[in-house]
Amino acid sequence: MKKIKHAKHILFCVLFTMCFIPVKLFAQIAGEPIINATLQGKIVDSISGEPLEGVTIQLEAVTHSVKTDEKGNFHFVTGQKLPFTLMLSYVGYERRKLVVNASPVLIKLQRSSDNLDEVVVVGYTTVGKKNLIGSVEKVGLKEVNTIPTGSFDAQLQGKVAGVQVSSSTGVPGEALNIRLRGATSINANNNPLYVIDGVFVNAESLQTLNTGGKASSPIADLNPSDIEYVEVLKDAEATALYGSRGANGVILITTKRGKNGQSAKIDVNLYAGRAKAAKLWELTTGPEHAELVNEYNRNVGKPEPFVSTAQGGRGLPSEQQTFDRLSEAFRTAAVYNADLSLYGGSDKTTYYLGTGYNKQESILRPIAFDRASFRFNLDQKINERLKVGSSNAISRTGRNQGRAGDGPQGGILQAALHTPTYLSPYNEQGELVGRAGFDNLTLLLDNYDVGSISLRYIGNVYGEYQISPHLKFRSTFSVDYNHYDEHEYWNKFLIAGSPSGSATSAISQATTWINEQTLTYRKRFGTQHSFGLLLGNTLQSSTFSLTSATGKGFASNDFKIIGSAANTTSFQDWNKYNLASFFGRIDYGFADKYLIDFSLRADGSSKFNKGYQWGYFPAVGLAWRLSKEDFLKDVSFVNDFKIRSSYGITGNQSGINSFAARQLWSGVNGAYRGVAGMFPEQLADEKLTWEQTSQFNIGLDAALFHNRLSFAFNYYDKQTKDGLLTAVLPGTTGYDNYLNNAAEISNKGLEFSLHSTNIQRNYFSWTTSFNIARNVNKIEQLSKPMNFGSRDLILFKEGSPMYSFWVYKQLYVDSQTGDAVYEDVNGDGKITTDDRQLLGSIWPDFFGGISNNFTYKNWDLSAFLSFSVGNEIYNHNRFFGEAGGARDAARVIFKSNLDRWQQPGDITDVPRSDGINNNNYKDGGGRWLEDGSYLRFRSLSMGYNLPAAALEKLSLTKLRVYVQATNLFTWTKYTGLDPESAASSSANEQGIDLGTPPQPRSFQLGVNLTL
Repeated sequence: MKKIKHAKHILFCVLFTMCFIPVKLFAQIAGEPIINATLQGKIVDSISGEPLEGVTIQLEAVTHSVKTDEKGNFHFVTGQKLPFTLMLSYVGYERRKLVVNASPVLIKLQRSSDNLDEVVVVGYTTVGKKNLIGSVEKVGLKEVNTIPTGSFDAQLQGKVAGVQVSSSTGVPGEALNIRLRGATSINANNNPLYVIDGVFVNAESLQTLNTGGKASSPIADLNPSDIEYVEVLKDAEATALYGSRGANGVILITTKRGKNGQSAKIDVNLYAGRAKAAKLWELTTGPEHAELVNEYNRNVGKPEPFVSTAQGGRGLPSEQQTFDRLSEAFRTAAVYNADLSLYGGSDKTTYYLGTGYNKQESILRPIAFDRASFRFNLDQKINERLKVGSSNAISRTGRNQGRAGDGPQGGILQAALHTPTYLSPYNEQGELVGRAGFDNLTLLLDNYDVGSISLRYIGNVYGEYQISPHLKFRSTFSVDYNHYDEHEYWNKFLIAGSPSGSATSAISQATTWINEQTLTYRKRFGTQHSFGLLLGNTLQSSTFSLTSATGKGFASNDFKIIGSAANTTSFQDWNKYNLASFFGRIDYGFADKYLIDFSLRADGSSKFNKGYQWGYFPAVGLAWRLSKEDFLKDVSFVNDFKIRSSYGITGNQSGINSFAARQLWSGVNGAYRGVAGMFPEQLADEKLTWEQTSQFNIGLDAALFHNRLSFAFNYYDKQTKDGLLTAVLPGTTGYDNYLNNAAEISNKGLEFSLHSTNIQRNYFSWTTSFNIARNVNKIEQLSKPMNFGSRDLILFKEGSPMYSFWVYKQLYVDSQTGDAVYEDVNGDGKITTDDRQLLGSIWPDFFGGISNNFTYKNWDLSAFLSFSVGNEIYNHNRFFGEAGGARDAARVIFKSNLDRWQQPGDITDVPRSDGINNNNYKDGGGRWLEDGSYLRFRSLSMGYNLPAAALEKLSLTKLRVYVQATNLFTWTKYTGLDPESAASSSANEQGIDLGTPPQPRSFQLGVNLTL
């Protein structure tokens, strides 16, 4: 008791003395805490063990804080004594509060499943996901850089609800078809708008050489490793500020940048792999082919050609050899990739430098793709108000292109696939010769010379000035420049070069520059009201030029320069258009509960005539966060619940000629005795104007169970009016056609996406993402049906979907006669073109994807599957390969012909052979229209992250080694090689599979390294 009393006296004296300490001395002591304890530690990812840089560590009830360095280490000096109560915060990770009893300490942070505070970029501004009104989905780096493809947009397949991606060929760097909530136009462009760091990118192929309907992809010029994340804007509210560019949706690409206060880091990404066709066509052997030819001749009353040579024949069927050309044309292809980047930042400067090289051989010889790229992004704060920056990407993309599909002479697959297997590649003198009207495959592969080189620059510079705490001005100047150089040379050994060689060279240049200004005002009034205002304008000019030359007749195969040719011709083209735009947006939120915004954009295009140049595109959006209402805010398992709706109008004028509305005259050289002349080329349409698409969207977003489960649902209705359409004119007018506004198209659909964190533990996690969508496309107005594709297989008709198949419906094969029986639609007792009908389309009933990601300690595993249900595909390869012996020496015969009808009583769907385009083998026969539904095991990867202790010894921040497989399996009823194949890259010729190499099955081994 005595000691306690003494302690009380001592404490009283101390407090009394402190009251008289000079204020200056007190301030000094307060500013420089007494050093009593030191805390050292390291913070790492709870699953991968990767050090986390920039984590904020703060003592409870103390304002002083520190951050971890590049190796996750921190050092804390404080006037307090152990134990400490620490508050930890880091973007993307769960906030954590813990008590520390000793130093040093190792702390593990768990990744956060709460994405409500995630920022989304929409229409020249950013919005917190919880306050988002439009339909927008965000895809991270890991989702867009997992599959070795030439173009990153192939990675979006199955990742975003409502985005239908068809990789129509296995050739890297070729264009694919991407449709965002359906197709809205017949003659204008159906591709979405691509925006890279604010730069509007030209996604139209500059290719002019004929490669069988295929086209190169300009998007392949972008290195996927430079991408930080991709955002897909789908409804009118999200795309309205892009006006004329947003009718088909917008894909925003944000590339990597450094962070303020981040120490310099180096990332290295390396992988190498092999790719091979999962399967090839099954062909008849030489003896089988010969037997089918004999059978055909018996059926039509002709002598059999495959009889003994003593009888003047080609030899008995059993004496024929089998020559395997497919194995010669296809190969195990090599894939290589190397990326190196340096990034970091200070308080005022951030930077990112990235370089990469990617090389991919196609499984079809000798096609190949390679890309070398360099990126430099810089952001600099001049002072507290002024900030400037720049984004720059330079790439060189080389392609050894192949003629495939329904192509001209020189087609590699034509020579490999369609030459009968019994025909020798050699003649009687032992020389390599072509057969059946096709090139000799060996000669073609050895002398093939078709390629292109694209030099591309995509970049911008910007200045941003903070006029006041709530008012900001930004100005940007952007450029997209593409120099596309292509060539082909056919020597005298090849049919296309006969008799003395042929060469073509073409150089295209496409330049788009854009200048934009925006003024943004944003402020909160009290705790209940938030208000935003955006005003802006855009000036754009796009120029395209093409110069090409062709030479024929060379002295020898050693001469390839066109100037060496005996005869030369040339061609030149040029066009230009300008676009001026003004836009504005107002948004208001009350209590983060009721949200509304309104936007309006006006676009003026030089493509149209005066009085019709301007289009006005408004949009309005509403959202109600029910989770903020009293009846839900106390429901513990509901983190967010929002209903949103929008309506807006967007325009379209891309994909049509820059002078589409004007009357044009063309000059011609040597019209009469070398005198230049001119002739009328295009009829004017004075009233041609914008194609417009209105869209209504209603959606629901929810996050439940501490954000462990989130989902989104959308219903949309898109109506396109004044559709740009090419109308055919009578020959008596002197013109072939002209462009007008005469089509109406609708797209209606449902989208559902779900993300769940199934398990989240210190050493194990399991997450699942799933999406499914349905789009119903319909041509509402079209005065006259339009045919597209080989054999007019595609028909656009009022009341039916775009890309519908127009075929004869085969009912069965008569078991007594072996003849195919078709549906007689008009009942006239004859099967004519009047009996062709629409049977299915390329549109699936449902499509989507599912991915599962697992982590266990330092291991990670991810599996992704994509699917499509209910779409049709026309197997045109079967049409050519199932004609039986009628093809004789002209075509190959598929092994499926062995199931043909041979005698009365046979039950089969393969009729007897009676000749090409006769009753049993009609062009456009519905027998070759197949169900294109599929479930594809798109990718499987497994990786191992080196533990933190090992990284420390090696002075590394991260080291991950992984193996990956793509296109492992495809479950489908389709009898062709790939249910996504299409012979042409043309927008209106989809769903026809002819002479197209499939997407390969590939395996890669790679390493990710951070210094």
